[in-house]
Amino acid sequence: MSATPLLELRGIDKSFGPVQVLRDVAFAAYPGEVTALVGDNGAGKSTLVKCISGIYSTDAGQFIFDGQPVSIHSPRDAASLGIEVVYQDLALCDNLDIVQNMFLGREKRRGIVLDEPTMEQMAAETLAGLSVRTVKSLRQHVSSLSGGQRQTVAIAKAVLWNSRLVILDEPTAALGVAQTAQVLELVRRLADNGLAVVLISHNMNDVFAVSDRIAALYLGQMVAQVKTTDITHAQVVELITAGRSGELGLVTEPATNGNGAAPAGSTTGGVS
Repeated sequence: MSATPLLELRGIDKSFGPVQVLRDVAFAAYPGEVTALVGDNGAGKSTLVKCISGIYSTDAGQFIFDGQPVSIHSPRDAASLGIEVVYQDLALCDNLDIVQNMFLGREKRRGIVLDEPTMEQMAAETLAGLSVRTVKSLRQHVSSLSGGQRQTVAIAKAVLWNSRLVILDEPTAALGVAQTAQVLELVRRLADNGLAVVLISHNMNDVFAVSDRIAALYLGQMVAQVKTTDITHAQVVELITAGRSGELGLVTEPATNGNGAAPAGSTTGGVS
């Protein structure tokens, strides 16, 4: 495991009007590792990802990428750093084939015409580099693909552009057992190829199957980020539902002793 994160967030705040969705969030994603981002609905996972990808601007905090402070104000800024997001809806066009989908909006041209041979070769090399063998033809329409194959194409599209950090939003949510195994194998392969991977998932079996670290959000706060081997399934569930599990997570706010002071021995809130 790398000791230095590729992406590090410090003190991230994000509000929508009077509602504070993210509060002093710290997060790190490491090259060659899968970091699972977990949390209940409304915990702030999607908002955090949209801040990383440049869709939302942050109210406060710092982004460190590859050891250098950076500013991300738009998806173009994120893409220029090598940050790609595969959203749950995949954003694929059923009426186009695999190559056309992988290069949609970034087509290669030779003069005024599309450079189809180059695009087909690049698509084939990307899929081969990910050891994808379930696609029969690069010219298949996406409408003819299974759910697992569609997810594979969406992931390959994300890594085609010299990506360094890939964020996957619930990649196995609508898949069967065999297709889930196929996609999880691909997720692991991304990390083994040196990419930093962030996996958003509600499925704890998937999380423990492929992740190296687990980061738990609770009501907009990052309550823990630990190595997967150092935490149990039950502890993760407690962090997601209550923000605390044993010594991990939020520290209980102290009661006052009547004059505004905390009683002796009490502690204030924080993240373990």
